[in-house]
Order: sequence, then C-alpha cells, then structure tokens
Amino acid sequence: MTRTLIRARLLTFLREPQSGDDTASFRYIEDGALLIEGGMIRDMGEFAQMSAPDVAVIDHRPHLVMPGFIDTHLHFPQTQVIASWAAELLDWLNDYTFPEETRYGDPALCAAMASAFLDRLADHGTTTPVAYASVHATSAEALFAEALRRDMRLITGKVMMDRNAPESLRDTAQSGYDDTKALIARWHGKGRLAYAITPRFAITSTPDQMAAAQALAQEHPECYIQTHLSENHAEIALSCQLYPDAVDYTDIYARYGLLGPKSLLGHAIHLSNRETGVLADAGAKPVFCPTSNLFLGSGLFDDAKLRAAGLVTAIATDIGGGTSYSMLQTLAEGYKVLQLQRQRLHPLRAFHWITRGNAVALGLEHCIGTLDAGTEADFVVLNARATPATAQRMDRATTLTEELFALQVMGDDRAVVQTYIAGKPQKAG
Repeated sequence: MTRTLIRARLLTFLREPQSGDDTASFRYIEDGALLIEGGMIRDMGEFAQMSAPDVAVIDHRPHLVMPGFIDTHLHFPQTQVIASWAAELLDWLNDYTFPEETRYGDPALCAAMASAFLDRLADHGTTTPVAYASVHATSAEALFAEALRRDMRLITGKVMMDRNAPESLRDTAQSGYDDTKALIARWHGKGRLAYAITPRFAITSTPDQMAAAQALAQEHPECYIQTHLSENHAEIALSCQLYPDAVDYTDIYARYGLLGPKSLLGHAIHLSNRETGVLADAGAKPVFCPTSNLFLGSGLFDDAKLRAAGLVTAIATDIGGGTSYSMLQTLAEGYKVLQLQRQRLHPLRAFHWITRGNAVALGLEHCIGTLDAGTEADFVVLNARATPATAQRMDRATTLTEELFALQVMGDDRAVVQTYIAGKPQKAG
C-alpha cells in the first residue's frame, strides 16, 4: 500500500479553545508531516522525525494544513438558486426553491449535479457535508453514489414533505417512509456514508408523516435526523397553527420523538427559554447558518445563550439560502452576527468550530475533524497569501492567530490550495 508524507505547517485541535491564549487546546507544528496510507492518517509529527527514503513527500510549505471543513447543513438541489432575490424565507421557498427542486426527479440531472455539487465543496475545502436531497429518492441515490465513488464522508437523506408544496414535490406519509427505509438499507454504513431521516420542517409534513418519521427514527437509531427549526417568525406562526396542540415549535418535534443527540436543527434562532431547555435535555444540535440568516433577514443566532444552556452548536453554509460554499466566508459572517450581540468569536474557536467542533456535533470526532493518527485523511491546504489583498495583509501579520483571522475574514476558495479526501487530492491543477 502506497505511503505518502504531506509536509507543511500543521494545525489541529485537541479540544475547544477557551480563550485566545489557550495554547493547550491545539497542536501547531511549524515543519510537520502527516503519514498517509490507505486513506488514513497513520502518524503526525515533526517532519525531521518522520521522513524516510522509501516514502514519497508532497511538500506544501509554507502553507497551512488543517483538518477538512465540515458543513453540517446545506441543500444539494439548491445550488442553482443561490443569490435569488426574495422578501423572506417562505417567499424564497415558494418562488425559487420548490420550482427548482421539481427538476430532481430526473436521474441524469441528479447525477450531473451531484458531481458538480461535490466539486464545489472540495474547491472550498469542505470534506464532509450534511446535505438535504430533494423529495425524490433519485436525488439521494445520486448524491450517495457520487460520494461513494470519491470515498467521501457524507450524511444525506431525501426530504419527506406531503403538504404545502407543489404536487410534484409531495410524497405521502407511506411513500416517504418506504423510500427512506429503502435508502437506509441501500446506503447507510456503506463506505463512509450515513443516512439522515429528513422531514423538511413541520410546515411541509402532516401529523401522519411526522409519525412515519418517528417510526423511522425508532427503527433506525443509528441514523441522523435533520430538519429546520425557528428560522423565521412567519414560519414559526404557521407551524404552530398547523400543530395547535403543541406548546411551541420545538414541542412539535418533541412530541414525535425527533429530538435527540443525533438531531441536527437548522437555524434555531427564535427560541424561548423553555425550548432551549428542551433541546439541551435532549442533546439536540442547533446549527448556525449565518450567511443564510442574514440574506433572508431571518434573525441573529444567539450562540452564547445556547452554549450557556449546555448545548453543542454546529455551524454551516445552508446553501442555497446561504450565499457561499465557503466555510471561511461562513465564519466571517458568523463573526459579524455574534459581534452584533456582543459575543466574540476568536479565530481559534472559529477554526475549531468548522473542524473538530462540527465533528463533535456529529459524534464523529474519532473519525474526522482532527489530524490525529488513526483518523480519516481528510484535510485542507490553506494559503493566507492567495490574493494580493491577503498577501498585503499578511505582510503585517506576526502570529498564527493573526493568520487565522485573516483567513476567517478575507478567505474564500482562492485560499484553498488543495483539498484531500481519504488522502486523495480533489482540486484539479
């Protein structure tokens, strides 16, 4: 089996940084190496101690190697409606998203777009996506197949939606259950693939379908659950109108057993103290989607409140309500959202969040999110001098923290020199 040494400056996190001077939370090696074999990181350390004449060396100096980025909430069928003007969430869904998603019943389109979708993610340094497919089983099939071909870690599922959508985008409680059951049997646990049971949100699922999702979750506790929660005031009001017996929006999901440690809840902006407590008791994971929240005017994610309640929060692009595939740009906008609430996002915590932090939210920190020996060889090579503007900024940077913050605020796909998935480079050229 071929062995390769990746030589570069290395940065990996051991735990979440508690402050800007928490040097015990990460490991940084100025001239480091990763030993890659069979799609895994076999060792990490100083290059001088790891080099050997029989091992090929790929030298990425002076660039910075970090774990690959993990995007915990995005929509595969929405890549061609990014940057579509709308007043707010429900208008955007009805005017752009639903018409676009009707196209994904075509297997040929799904296959072509799955390849393009995963290419764009790799271009931006993302190595693990958690994605919504469309209502069509064909869309999930295509995305799983393409990820398997690349030996990529992927979590996805077909959305379940049987009301308040165009007829061509509606399944039924029974067909949604049957299609999901078949997809789980075919794909979950194959290669590095995992299934997410995906009732889109309460507005588009009848009580019968929510009960079907509950049955699936009980039958397949190994699967994730993903849905949307409290993104927009109009959405909250309609959800509660459709489920009048529920105490609030969060209670809808709680009543159907859809809250637990493997539940990923996109947005979670407008939560009462009661709802926050319910999520914390369940161990559910709210997902911060800053570019989407700003673009659709949905509101400001209160990360400090959720964390104070003991919740583990994730962060994501939310393509295509989100405006960039880049987790670096996601951090830039997340920084601003938190600044508006007098919450500070230090660059050390920011880069922990999109690597090990999101891995912790998924319960996968033993597999991805670090450069530790024995983990999967998903990593990104970053150049903070990729553009004239960032090079000019870096001429005055003297610390790792300053470099990270420049990448966080000014970085995008141009800063991504290469993305490795299972030890294989993904970017052409």
